[in-house]
Amino acid sequence: MATINFGGVVENVVKRDEFPLEKAKEVLKNETVAVIGYGVQGPGQALNLKDNGINVIVGQRKGTNSWKKALADGWQEGKTLFEVEEACEKATVVMNLLSDAGQIQAWEGMKKKLATEKTLYFSHGFGIAFQEKTGIVPPKDVDVVLVAPKGSGTSLRSLFLKGHGLNSSYAVYQNPTGKAQETALALGIAIGSGYLFETTFQKEAYSDLTGERGVLMGAIAGIFEAQFNVLRQRGHSPSEAFNETVEELTQSLMPLVAENGMDWMFANCSTTAQRGALDWKEKFRKANEPILNELYDSVASGREAEIVIEANSKPDYRIKLQEELATLQQSELWQTGVEVRKLRPTKA
Repeated sequence: MATINFGGVVENVVKRDEFPLEKAKEVLKNETVAVIGYGVQGPGQALNLKDNGINVIVGQRKGTNSWKKALADGWQEGKTLFEVEEACEKATVVMNLLSDAGQIQAWEGMKKKLATEKTLYFSHGFGIAFQEKTGIVPPKDVDVVLVAPKGSGTSLRSLFLKGHGLNSSYAVYQNPTGKAQETALALGIAIGSGYLFETTFQKEAYSDLTGERGVLMGAIAGIFEAQFNVLRQRGHSPSEAFNETVEELTQSLMPLVAENGMDWMFANCSTTAQRGALDWKEKFRKANEPILNELYDSVASGREAEIVIEANSKPDYRIKLQEELATLQQSELWQTGVEVRKLRPTKA
């Protein structure tokens, strides 16, 4: 484990050269790892573990689309693919990758299969951080760990296939065996993490809920809509409004920011863009900090968790969700996006 100084704040991080895959395989050599849930994170983590030589099985409710996807990915019913509770019983490491709502629904059945000295693994701190609302309270005699990739399971898999990694956080909640941290790090490396940084279940849940409602999805979607609408209202064509709002950002600028940083971007744009961006950055920061503090307070109070749990418990939730998503998809902004993407040049 290395300590890295981030602008005066020292953090513990684990890099691949410090905890190589061979060490991870040695730690996990006698384990049977059950990936429970084959939706968002399940496929990427399960396939990466399998390709890295770990003994993996999958647990999923039979007959679902996720069960069919697991079959299509090569998992075999009765050999490497089982119903959830059967997979939990067979496993020594239970990776609970069901959705937050799915974890609540399946918990009592899974809990019965968590024998002494098993390891219970999460990739999201939600169930534990808000356990007074979720009811997810692990038995005291099992290790409880977290490895949370900072991206989608699709990205985790695609980066793995390219020989790269996706950064992940890790945490230990319970450690009765004394081996929980080593197990967490081994699993983190084996699923394809680039490097791992230390956190807690609560901090992971709070930062994740804030991030996805903020910059990662909610805020960026809202500001896309606001700028697109203003440009359209001021007489700009859909194509021009979309290119200036979304296309240039995602196709040109963000890859450069990812590689070099926003400070580099400011230093390498025109003086006109530079001056204006520096001035207006402060206005946007001052306008958005109160909103983000309001958001964080809502997360920390448990209100956001309550909203999620209540919404997912309604029988018509999926129908209402599809209606909301359809409205988003059919908006002028994202219908313009469909057409603009068709105009991107293809590789020769």
